[in-house]
Amino acid sequence: MLERADRAGRLLEDALLVVILGGMILLAGLQIVFRNLFGIGFIWSDELLRLLVLWIALAGAVAASRSDKQINIAVLDRFLPAMPAAFINIIVHLFTMGICGLVSFVSGQFVYSSWEYGDTLLGNVPAWILQAILPLGFALMTWRYGVFVFRGLVNLFRTRAKA
Repeated sequence: MLERADRAGRLLEDALLVVILGGMILLAGLQIVFRNLFGIGFIWSDELLRLLVLWIALAGAVAASRSDKQINIAVLDRFLPAMPAAFINIIVHLFTMGICGLVSFVSGQFVYSSWEYGDTLLGNVPAWILQAILPLGFALMTWRYGVFVFRGLVNLFRTRAKA
């Protein structure tokens, strides 16, 4: 059941990335064609494209986190034996989880203040709806790295129990 939920989550993430990127390409292309050929354009397209860049960046970060592909500098784990390297990996995941959790919390406060003040984007769309990707994306990454910490600890204790 967990495997099926994981596959569904991966499919949803990939579909979201494809839809956002396709929409960005289509919108930017139409904007170029309309401006150059007809001298008109969508007044809201530049703002929407900026929002879609935010969405695709966070969706990409969430997708990268599912495979533990965050940017890191792997220097120590090349020289350390398996057990200390596994412990360092747990610490790195714990740190990443903490930072993602902090950013999720702070961005949640930002979205809440946007809701509180009644900010709007794209004319009169409530800004908090479009900005909600921030705390949601970082919360998903927090969860994923929490799972990595848990798996790392389980593997570490299993390895120690066998030794």
